[in-house]
Amino acid sequence: MDNLAASRTALATSLMRAAHTRLDPNPLIDDPWGDRLVPDAARDMFRQAALARMDAAARSKALASPDATVDEALMRSVAYPSVITRTRFTEDALQLAVGRGIRQYVLIGAGFDSFALRRPDFAADLEIFEIDFPATQTLKIERIGACGIALPDSVHFVATDLSRETVAAALARSAFRADELTFFSWLGVTMYLTRDANLDTLRSIATCAPVASELVFTYIDERRFDARPAALVELEARVAALGEPFLSGFDPGTLALELKSCGLQLREDLDGGEVAAKYGRVHETSLGPPSFSHIVLAQVF
Repeated sequence: MDNLAASRTALATSLMRAAHTRLDPNPLIDDPWGDRLVPDAARDMFRQAALARMDAAARSKALASPDATVDEALMRSVAYPSVITRTRFTEDALQLAVGRGIRQYVLIGAGFDSFALRRPDFAADLEIFEIDFPATQTLKIERIGACGIALPDSVHFVATDLSRETVAAALARSAFRADELTFFSWLGVTMYLTRDANLDTLRSIATCAPVASELVFTYIDERRFDARPAALVELEARVAALGEPFLSGFDPGTLALELKSCGLQLREDLDGGEVAAKYGRVHETSLGPPSFSHIVLAQVF
């Protein structure tokens, strides 16, 4: 297939997790699969984009270490802290949920997340459902096969376009059990969807799983779109250039009420600085805020 038909932001975040694992002296996550799941053509695309942003002297120096060029560019991205901390936060919350008896894990917009590959002992206790756009999911499955890996039958791939089908309808085509407590993750997706699409997805999640099921998701503070901080403007331009522009956010001040109207209770809402502080990384330039990025833990009621 065309490697670049898959979500480019999903490919980038996979490489960010891998670079963090290899290069951070005190990594929050361990993801050696992030590099292996991304094809060479995609890595070359990111390399060429990084080189195009450099002046002649920097470009000449970078050409001597092409792999390092990709790592450095992705780790300098204002999205990088959120990509790393949201992965750690989600899997910490998942572990607590499993301790309370949850045995189904649904990743909405799973991208190249490698949870089932890098944490097999943890994953063994779960039925895992990965929902994503067909092109992205097809490439991921191809890359897993190319690595010589056979995933267990407890990992289920559900290909869909969530602009045309609800989460509940997609899961109904799989082995998902609507009567079982479930943990959902929805990371790095809401900003690429319209407000109506986000609310529809939240309602669908709340109606397809029992009370006390949980959801972790990320969003951008919509007030920052009006304030136009330089870091956000830069990030908006980067993702738009990849063909995946930002479309909407949420207001932290009204989020609890919006979630309630969808059947969800807000349990925790942390901005970039707060989640960095949670992991003792707030004073590090690599994993401090951007403050416009939030991560939420909610529960079906």
